[in-house]
Amino acid sequence: MQTRADLQSQIRAWRQAGETIGFVPTMGALHSGHLSLVRLAKKNATKVIASIFVNPTQFAPGEDFDTYPRDESADRAKLDSAGCDLVYLPTVEEMYPDGTKTNVRVEEMSDLLDGIYRPHFFYGVATVVARLFLHTQPDVAVFGEKDYQQLQIIRRMVRDLGFPIEIIGGETARDADGLAQSSRNLYLTPEERRIAPAMQAALHRASVRLSNGTLPSIALEEARGLIMAAGFTDMNYVSLVDPATLEDLPDAPLPEGTVARLLAAAWLGKTRLIDNISVTR
Repeated sequence: MQTRADLQSQIRAWRQAGETIGFVPTMGALHSGHLSLVRLAKKNATKVIASIFVNPTQFAPGEDFDTYPRDESADRAKLDSAGCDLVYLPTVEEMYPDGTKTNVRVEEMSDLLDGIYRPHFFYGVATVVARLFLHTQPDVAVFGEKDYQQLQIIRRMVRDLGFPIEIIGGETARDADGLAQSSRNLYLTPEERRIAPAMQAALHRASVRLSNGTLPSIALEEARGLIMAAGFTDMNYVSLVDPATLEDLPDAPLPEGTVARLLAAAWLGKTRLIDNISVTR
């Protein structure tokens, strides 16, 4: 289904039949992590819509919009297998009729972490997700915790704008060696794929150190060193933040009962990888 009019006709029929609606937005190139989000939505709603839309407003000039992996037929088959009831495939013109003059900005949170290195990105994400919410009118929407900053920004947007939507975070899906599943993993060479799990391993070691009272500055510097020593080519950040606000925590041992979040981003060759894990003291 490609048009908002057709989509909302189906939604009206479902509503009249007493159905509830779950929504999973994607950019395609689906893997088992995406499908786990569809299954999670299915547990929380009677009908599930998944969208496939490679959103141009979240790519800066020179990024991989034109080369971003696309395989619509394979994606639709995967969604069918996961119990998705409807696939929404809007065109750019459907999402941004006559271009776009109105954008959604979640201030401050969008300018931290990934926002430092991709200052356009979360404004594009918030804008397209707000529009997709208006198109799909879901009761619940599911986003992966792998993109943790995105998840928290969407939660704040929903709260601030009053969308009547429950936002659910789905646990990060990982390969057997710990690598967080991502569409961009397809860009990795075999040697880079061998190196890539070092990021998650470094974060896990840091989380253990922090939970035992190690100073954040020491644990984070160790993690950065381990990631670079494994063969990553450039480090963006390894940060310990408040899980709700995404602001850096003080450089002091975590107080007992603290729940924090470790996030990392680094380049491996031509591929930028991100990951995160929870930390509890």
